[in-house]
Amino acid sequence: MADAYLSFIALCIFPPIFLLIFLKLILRPRPVRIPIKSRHVFITGGSRGIGLGLARQAAAEGARVTILARNLEQLQEAKTSIRLSTGVDVAIVSADVRDFEAVKEAVESASPIDVLICNQGVFSSGELVSQEIKEVKDMIDVNLVGSFNLVKAALPGMKNRSDRRPVSIAFMSSQAGQVGIYGYTAYGASKFGLKGLAEALQQEVISDDIHVSLIFPPETDTPSLAEEKERRPPLTSIIAASCNVMQVNEVVKKALNGIKSGSFLVSCNFKGFLALIGTAGTSPQRSYVMAFVEVISAGVVRIVAFCYLWSFYRSIEKWHTQKK
Repeated sequence: MADAYLSFIALCIFPPIFLLIFLKLILRPRPVRIPIKSRHVFITGGSRGIGLGLARQAAAEGARVTILARNLEQLQEAKTSIRLSTGVDVAIVSADVRDFEAVKEAVESASPIDVLICNQGVFSSGELVSQEIKEVKDMIDVNLVGSFNLVKAALPGMKNRSDRRPVSIAFMSSQAGQVGIYGYTAYGASKFGLKGLAEALQQEVISDDIHVSLIFPPETDTPSLAEEKERRPPLTSIIAASCNVMQVNEVVKKALNGIKSGSFLVSCNFKGFLALIGTAGTSPQRSYVMAFVEVISAGVVRIVAFCYLWSFYRSIEKWHTQKK
């Protein structure tokens, strides 16, 4: 009886230990810390919302900050707001991320960049059948192509930097870049695309000690969300009602902590954490503990995903039944 008990204990203890050791040995890239104090943090979409919050927090932590946006008046207001709250002056530059030459000029005028945060974004919900193709193209061009333009412009300086400490490129995605949601066909496509960009880019730049982060905020209490809610389809509102709205400062804290820890995938709340596990796929993972959690919980999270999908499709069925 004692032998059976010891065998059971060994069976419970040793496989997880071996798995942890195995994961620690094979995980790449290795863990890293990316300091931002006294370093240059370049943030797009920095005139309001999450971008403004990131700029304010980075400045408060001692970073040299540059914010980029299209609207010069809003940039001036953001600069004043940051100065009043932190006592720090940030640099501002006006450019359209869709225009590569304008982006290149802006980046070169601000170089060298230690942390590039591609936070720009346009957000418009609607059923694809009723959306204008220009609206779809604008989201793809700003959210996805704009990120390509920024990285393409910044990479030469980041690769050839004299300061050989680790640096970072971060992309602000969305939980709509993890899970397809009714009414977010175009927006979701523009954010899902960032994952492919980030995964391949990390392989291309790791030898230069450049580390990529992909951040997945949920709905966040920003001016853009308030504007979008007025136009979203009723079914989108019904499905999105299950998601809690986060405050900007909460998202900023999670995002900056993820960037500084070199995390590839960065979630901002518990539902985002579950989605992160369920959609991790072949994404890099630096933490062997987090990798262990992903491995052992993947099946359970898949069941949770089925439950959410059941809820989504049930809402769609009920909506269309009531309309008939």
